[in-house]
Amino acid sequence: MATTATPRHERVSSWIREQIETGALLENDKLPSENQLGKRFGVSRITIRRALQTLESEGLIFRRQGLGSFVADNRLHHGLEHLSDFVEDMEAAGLKPESLVLASETEPAESRVAAALGIEEGATVYRIDRLRKGNGETLAYDRTWMPLFYAHLLQQKDLESTTIYQVLEEEHGICVCRGQFRIEAINAPNDVAQHLDVPWGRALLLIERTTLSDADQRIYFQQRFYRSDKVAYELELQRGKRPKKNVDQAVKSLEPVFKP
Repeated sequence: MATTATPRHERVSSWIREQIETGALLENDKLPSENQLGKRFGVSRITIRRALQTLESEGLIFRRQGLGSFVADNRLHHGLEHLSDFVEDMEAAGLKPESLVLASETEPAESRVAAALGIEEGATVYRIDRLRKGNGETLAYDRTWMPLFYAHLLQQKDLESTTIYQVLEEEHGICVCRGQFRIEAINAPNDVAQHLDVPWGRALLLIERTTLSDADQRIYFQQRFYRSDKVAYELELQRGKRPKKNVDQAVKSLEPVFKP
């Protein structure tokens, strides 16, 4: 049976698409010129333009008259004006969330964890490690530590199909009311890099969060390691008189941006 050869314009668009998906071409990078692409693939400029039109219609690139073609910023936006969990973030961004529990066990609280949870160093805490995905792509790796009281409420719960927020709020009436955040750039530790399928030392976005109840009880401390090629945060501020402490006036929005 004869096979149908892949059309030339599809070979060109597939190659460019692969360069974008693998990170060889990043947002706002300029693509090779039409002439360069034509020589690379041995095709006419009309074929190259057809391939670029396909990629532009997919939202992967944009073109500027007289300047050339560039990789588009096709990240998906959603708001973070209120406290939300990973599943809510993904759904707001139009992505299908997926969580894989890699480990769940008790351990002595290290100094950083103890300070965040307001407990003594060495006290027993419950730790959950989860791999986080959106539309099947790995986005983040979580480490979550909880006091045993709250961990007890999660027993027999499938945290791959439900969330900590849902269990505490819907089943136990515990208000997950506010969170304290710290955001910084780090180099990927070896164990985290392996889970995220990135090279050791690759830049990651680390979000540390302490979540509290309405009675200011510390529910959990979490470290989330985001792939920096998949997620960024955008911040909008208002100019004016510096607000008093604990008065929410200056920050208008803080948004994580996902690139599937």
